[in-house]
Amino acid sequence: MTLTDDELRTETFAERRRLADLLDGLTPEQWAHPSLCEGWRVREVVAHITLAYRHSGLRVVAGILAAGGNFNRYADKVARKDTATTSDAELLKSLRDNAEHPWTPPRGGQAGALAHDVLHGLDITEPLGLQPAPPARIAAAIGDPDKRQLKYFGVDLTGVSLRGTDADITIGDGDPVDLPAKDIALIVGGRRPVPGR
Repeated sequence: MTLTDDELRTETFAERRRLADLLDGLTPEQWAHPSLCEGWRVREVVAHITLAYRHSGLRVVAGILAAGGNFNRYADKVARKDTATTSDAELLKSLRDNAEHPWTPPRGGQAGALAHDVLHGLDITEPLGLQPAPPARIAAAIGDPDKRQLKYFGVDLTGVSLRGTDADITIGDGDPVDLPAKDIALIVGGRRPVPGR
């Protein structure tokens, strides 16, 4: 099922509100818990999710250039710096206050914004054993990733077809592997290996 930009925007805003509500109930120990993003705790993931709300576009571009054009290096540096100077409560407030912020990633559009928030939400909920986004929202976030997107995360689905058991989603065209939508998202987002590999 393909969603319109307006439908994707509605889902993105709903996911940000869901994450804010979930984070509001975390203990300090949970905020300090390791996430699925290597080297980041939950608080660094939230700092990353809210980066665009707290830093201007020009500041981000300047930071990426200073990191030699490597976005991942820049994102890691700024997430660590921001969590050293910003409290968990301030990060939560930034997310809640900007639930309907119009930010979309370069080249990703509204679908990219939803994918960003859903995948990073899973980076938080999976290690803490908390409820993920609804399966239909996860399926909308995954969409139909192209080879460039899969390559970015180091994912090779040659010979494999990932099929949702709780949402209408199929990715790949090989031997079928039936999984919940959240597990498919974790695979195509490079957080888990492709089954059988």
